[in-house]
Amino acid sequence: MIRLKILPILIALFAFAFAGCSSPEKQEVDSGKIIIGHVTDSHAWHICDFKSSSGAEHTVAINLPIILIDDGHLEIFSSKHFHHGHEVYQGKSHTYALVGGGLEKEEVICVEPLAGNSSDADIFIDGEGHKYAKVKDSEGNVVKPVDLSITKTAAAIIIAVSLLIIIILGSAKKYRVRGTTSAPHGMQSLIELLVLHVRDGIVEPILGHNTKRFLPYLLTLFFFIFFCNILGLIPIFPAGANITGNIAVTAILALITFFITNLKGNKHYWKDIFNTPGVPAWLKIFPLMPLVELVGVFTKPIVLMIRLFANMTAGHIVILGFVVIIFILSNSLGMAVGGAVSAVSVIFAVFISLLECLVAYIQAFVFTMLSALYISMAVEEPEEA
Repeated sequence: MIRLKILPILIALFAFAFAGCSSPEKQEVDSGKIIIGHVTDSHAWHICDFKSSSGAEHTVAINLPIILIDDGHLEIFSSKHFHHGHEVYQGKSHTYALVGGGLEKEEVICVEPLAGNSSDADIFIDGEGHKYAKVKDSEGNVVKPVDLSITKTAAAIIIAVSLLIIIILGSAKKYRVRGTTSAPHGMQSLIELLVLHVRDGIVEPILGHNTKRFLPYLLTLFFFIFFCNILGLIPIFPAGANITGNIAVTAILALITFFITNLKGNKHYWKDIFNTPGVPAWLKIFPLMPLVELVGVFTKPIVLMIRLFANMTAGHIVILGFVVIIFILSNSLGMAVGGAVSAVSVIFAVFISLLECLVAYIQAFVFTMLSALYISMAVEEPEEA
């Protein structure tokens, strides 16, 4: 019976495989651009591409607001004016163009109509073939406005936080209406399970009597990371953004832990850094150990930042790699090979996606646990050691 149940799934995978590779037109597949373009940030939320009956290519995307400060002027307009990097926008001080994307960082630069000779690297060509020269300063650097735009990552954070607030407040409302003695139902059960797990399994064993003091922050940290990790695995808008795979996001989370740790650290914490107990006196005089301890203060948040960023980005890259290899082999070896390989690729992609669900939890757990550990080391009293 189990084999008969699996058979329709395998047939569907092979049907999907050959359907995806049945186009008679071979198109060059830039795997690096596709993969890196997904895991990096952008000024528009790309959803899909399609061809109309006339053969024209169309892009479906959410146009995000561009917010620039240039020569003291505030510029606010939609990213649709850039037409996915193929057009320019005339502002108050300069003409702006959107360059990069894929393997290069996407950014807004200042351009001007081409006059005289310029190298190919200094030229921007719009969709109609008009040429613009990149504006440069006296040192030869391309002029860029201060970019405060709401990018894909920023928009995804707003969506994730809004959904998380709705879920948490909805669960809290059920407790107020039904009381704390009634058994939880639905989403309330999952929220209660996670809250108790963080409190009893992570925070209380590490922080002890300081649990209530730091529990709100650590609960917020765990739920934000876990929720963003899960949303990043769902490929459908409004999910699918690689929030925790953006090093700027993980850096801010690590910095918050860094400031709480060092601002709440007591005198014994700082004394142990500059007068490390159990160390020979000559190492303290030479200040080797104080220097090592002081470096450790800054390496702890760096470790938090890189671990979360690297693990979540790697998972997205592996999943996309299995998908992209289908089209690479279809173009190079033919549709038959691509169709055969695609069934295996889809199975592996599904397996990695399920593994990423576990990694999403583990990374939230580890980040919260290490944050609690660093805070505990800073606030503990000598008699607690």
